[in-house]
Amino acid sequence: MGCGCILTTIALLMPRVLMAFILLMTDWFGRAYESVIWPVLGFLFMPYTTLAYMAAQIRGGGLSGGWVALLIVAVIVDVAHWGGGGHAARRRQGERG
Repeated sequence: MGCGCILTTIALLMPRVLMAFILLMTDWFGRAYESVIWPVLGFLFMPYTTLAYMAAQIRGGGLSGGWVALLIVAVIVDVAHWGGGGHAARRRQGERG
């Protein structure tokens, strides 16, 4: 397992570890979201976006100004993780074939 794999694993796990810490230590999820489903789906699929939205709701009072920019960047980072994984899989498949 190379250094790149370790760094990728850490990058993928850190927002989820932070979300677990926030869930255990604060009431921010309850203040930012009205239902449990969105944080759960965010934990599984889009953790950076979930954290950015929660920050905008808790610290910014809603989505406005710089918080919208932060949310857009978070969506791009989350989507890039999904797209990067597909690209790497196609590249590995091409090396075998």
